[in-house]
Amino acid sequence: MRRFRYEPLLYALAFILALAVRLVKLDAAPLSDNEARWALQALGVAQGTRPLLDSQPAYILLTSVLFYGLGAGTNFLARLLPALAGSGIALVPALFAHRLKPRISVILAFLLAFEPGLVGLSRQAGSGIIALTSALLAWGFWENRKPVWAGVFAGLALLSGPLLWPGLLGLVITWLISQAFNIRSGASTEGFRPARGAWSTAFWFGLATLVLGGTLFFLAPNGLSAWASALPDYFAGWVSATGVPIGLMLFSLVAYQPLGLILAIIAGVRGWIQHSRRIMLLSLWLLVALLVALFYPARQVNDLAWMLIPLWSLAALELARDLNLFREERREVLGVVALTVVILVFVWINFTGLLQTAPDSPQATLRTWLLFGSFFLLVISILLVAVGWSIRSARFGAIWGITVALGVYSLSAMTSAAGLRLLPESADLWRPGANMPEAQLLLQTVDDMSDWSRNNIDAQSVTMAGIDSPAMQWLLRGHTLYTTVAIDISGQPPILITTDQQNPALASTYRGQIFTWQQQPAWNQTSLQDWIRWLGFHQVLQNPQKVILWVRSDLFIDSTAPKP
Repeated sequence: MRRFRYEPLLYALAFILALAVRLVKLDAAPLSDNEARWALQALGVAQGTRPLLDSQPAYILLTSVLFYGLGAGTNFLARLLPALAGSGIALVPALFAHRLKPRISVILAFLLAFEPGLVGLSRQAGSGIIALTSALLAWGFWENRKPVWAGVFAGLALLSGPLLWPGLLGLVITWLISQAFNIRSGASTEGFRPARGAWSTAFWFGLATLVLGGTLFFLAPNGLSAWASALPDYFAGWVSATGVPIGLMLFSLVAYQPLGLILAIIAGVRGWIQHSRRIMLLSLWLLVALLVALFYPARQVNDLAWMLIPLWSLAALELARDLNLFREERREVLGVVALTVVILVFVWINFTGLLQTAPDSPQATLRTWLLFGSFFLLVISILLVAVGWSIRSARFGAIWGITVALGVYSLSAMTSAAGLRLLPESADLWRPGANMPEAQLLLQTVDDMSDWSRNNIDAQSVTMAGIDSPAMQWLLRGHTLYTTVAIDISGQPPILITTDQQNPALASTYRGQIFTWQQQPAWNQTSLQDWIRWLGFHQVLQNPQKVILWVRSDLFIDSTAPKP
């Protein structure tokens, strides 16, 4: 296999860029309920409270080490390990260069570094991205005859929770179908043969990782029971129809990965026509991973993460093929690229303008005709180039023009999936859970009241009544926190948080302030017109959940009662 100059530097650059987009403003958004659930368990392990661990021990135990060594728990540290694991996925293609060829692998590394869905998953507290990256690294090191590292990452993948199992299921089904296809077609391929003793080495290192990592070197023995619950948790999803609609899953692919879809379809059609075994296997894996995610009753958009690997692998194959330009045709291709980009930019500007125009107005009709006219102009222009110059120039120019235009769109989608582009009432499909627009204001109010009453922002305890929210528990982790099912003011708690229901008994001795705690996107109530509008502004109807912060009257500065 022929390598090319600066290949290691390009992989390093892809990793650095992946790390940058995953670490920037990592702590800006508050942790959602799902994220806080895992972070609170990690904090409990760090503080020695021995909490009951759920099915993601890799994240919980490793993050507890960060909490113990670097602080009592911050949003940044809670998301740091997933961000690092997500950045590592940019190095995975280097392990498969013998399958994809070096140039294709380098292109894939950059595509994965900026992939919107993978970036969004990497910036969430939890083991999802750790499972994906660890499994791919284990596979890659195994094929590169490094059983020690293969065993270590296989053990880490097993500790990473339920998201591992749909990925393995998709790979097994793909392998079975490919074997059947090879038998029917009479094709024979040289299989991979590991070195002598490799299986034993990988097994023992994997087992050591599982035992030592799953118990944090025997400091948290219940980590192994948490690991054992991952597979039952995944199977439980097959009998629980609580997932997002299939249409929403498919829409997310169009909204976040249009470039990958277009290039993968082009590569797939060409590969099946030419009987390219590599493309046929990748497209088969893509289809199987998609169907496994869609047919899973408890499906979430994050379950599509496994299909993104073959999707962008096919896209990288197509892009590498379209780099083979002759020197004499570069001007023509650049001209077609520039024309395609200009027309597509005009289409997008006109589309966003149409979204802000009244549906039945003359301006809306004019913009609609402009949209169709622009696409017609683009097709005619490419056909004229094909007739006047060459089909190669037209094809390469069109593909690279679409790549540039949709590449810019993908970068914009990435910032949204990463939570870096926050607009009023915005919602993102790759960030499950509700938005918490006034979480910081709530925390600041609690801290201020505690500081005014006892000159310490963490002095006063907080009681949550009738609210089951791990995100709120994480937000108020600096205070002594009590939770109750019903409101009980017999003990006169200094600070009380309740649901948005007026209570005369509280109003007599407390002062209250309403906060919008969460805004849950109403995906199921969204019409086709709303979805089209969401493409432009990522804004959707949201159902607010409000809470009331009650502070005992004698804690206020203007109170004449003696401070407690």
